[in-house]
Amino acid sequence: MTTKLNSAFKRELDVNGEKYTLTVSPEGFKLVLKGKRKGIELNWAAIVGGEAALATALNASVSHPGMQSMGAAGRDAVKH
Repeated sequence: MTTKLNSAFKRELDVNGEKYTLTVSPEGFKLVLKGKRKGIELNWAAIVGGEAALATALNASVSHPGMQSMGAAGRDAVKH
């Protein structure tokens, strides 16, 4: 049996030698570089609805010079 997620919890991650804080809540999750306030935030509805995959693809395309900025669907799914 699984446990219902009622409140947020935090875990520390080490990714490529850098420490991050992952906060998992009933609304979604947030990944932040340790000691910073801004990070990547995704809500569960965006992940389930496929918007997160779209946002990832859009993010990859805008990281290249000369590409247009991220569209509204991507901005709503991924918050920095």
